[in-house]
Amino acid sequence: LMGFFALLRMTMLIMKIVLIGGHLSPALSVLEALPKETKILFIGRKYALEGDKALSLEYKTITGLNIPFVGLNTGRLQRKLTRFTLFSLLKLPFGIIKSFLILIEFRPDVVVGFGGYVSIPVILCSFILRIPSVIHEQTMEAGLANKLVSRFAKKICISWQTSQKYFPKDKVVMTGNPIRKFPIFIPTQSEQFSIFNNKLPTIFITGGSSGSHFINVLTEGIIKELLRTYNIIHQVGDAHEYHDFDRLERIRQALPEKLRDNYILEKFIDPSEIGELISSSSLIISRSGMNIITELLYFEKPALLIPLPFSQNNEQLKNARFLEKIGIGKILQQGELDSRKLFQAIDFVFHNLNNYKINKSELKSLPSKNAAQSIISIINYAAKKRTKIF
Repeated sequence: LMGFFALLRMTMLIMKIVLIGGHLSPALSVLEALPKETKILFIGRKYALEGDKALSLEYKTITGLNIPFVGLNTGRLQRKLTRFTLFSLLKLPFGIIKSFLILIEFRPDVVVGFGGYVSIPVILCSFILRIPSVIHEQTMEAGLANKLVSRFAKKICISWQTSQKYFPKDKVVMTGNPIRKFPIFIPTQSEQFSIFNNKLPTIFITGGSSGSHFINVLTEGIIKELLRTYNIIHQVGDAHEYHDFDRLERIRQALPEKLRDNYILEKFIDPSEIGELISSSSLIISRSGMNIITELLYFEKPALLIPLPFSQNNEQLKNARFLEKIGIGKILQQGELDSRKLFQAIDFVFHNLNNYKINKSELKSLPSKNAAQSIISIINYAAKKRTKIF
C-alpha cells in the first residue's frame, strides 16, 4: 500500500513541459538537464528554410532523441523581402489555431520558449489558457519574437546584463546562456587530433546548423591549399538551393587520397558532438551567432568570425566584437572577403596563436556555466504559479 501511494505521489509530481524551438543549443542544454521523468513536447520548425524542403536540424536532433516533435507552420517576419514574405504572414492565424489545439491536447504545466517566430503563437495561446510561460534570450540585446511575447511571459531569463533594458524589470532573471554538457577532458598531444591519422592542426569550419553558402564558396576556393597544411572539418548545411554539399563532395572525391583523408565533409554535425570538435580543433571559422560564441568562450578557442551581414540589429557583428575584445576572435567582414584573404587570415592566426588568449580582465563578463540549472529553477517556479482552467 505504501508503495502504491509513493508511485501515485511520483506520478503527480511529473512535470509536463512544452519546449519551443528557436535557438536550439540552449533548448538542448535545458532539455538535457531536466529530470528524466519530465514529459516533453517540442514545438518547432520541421523545415530549415522558407520554401525549402530540407529538414531542419532541430527536427532531426529532437526526433533522434525520441522526443515528440510537432512542426508548427506559422507566419514569420522576414528580414528580407522574398516571394514567400506575404504568404508567410498569412499563415499566422493558422499557427494560432494549431497552437491552441496542441496546448489543449498536451496540457503542459509550463511553456518554455527560446526565441524565434514559432514561439509567438504558442506563448500567446498559453497566456490565454493561463499556462505560465518562460522565455530565454541568448543574445546580448533582444530578439524581435522575445520582445513581442515578453508581455505574456511569467519570467524572462537573460544571458547578458545588456538585455535587461528590453524587458519588464520585474520579470527578468539573469541566468546566463546554457551550453550542453560536453565531456571535460584535456587531450594530450597524441590524442588531440585522433580523428585524423596525422599530427596536422585541425580547422573546424561551420556556417551554423543551416550552413553558409558564402563560407562554403570561400572554402572551396582554397580547399586544396588548406589541406596541404591542415585537417579540415567542414559543416556545409543542406540548403537545396545551392547544392553546396554535393559540389564539395565531388571536389573531395577528386582530391589525391592523402589530401582527401584530411577533409571531413558533413551536411550536419550533431550538437552533442560540436563540443568535442571545437575542443580538438586549433581554429574555428564560423558566423558569430551566440551559440558558437558561447561555446568558443567555454573552450577558449581562437576563431575567425564572419558576421552575417543582415542579422537582426547587426547582432552578429556585436557578438564578434565582444569575442574580439575578450581576446580570442578576429573579425572578417563579408563584404571585404574573398578566398585569398581568408587564407591569409588563417595563416596570420596560426603564426600568432599565443596571442589569442582570453583577457583576464574580461573574465567577469563571461556567462555562468550553471545556466541550465538556473533556468530549470525558474521553470519550476513558473509551473507552481499555474492556474488551471482545463
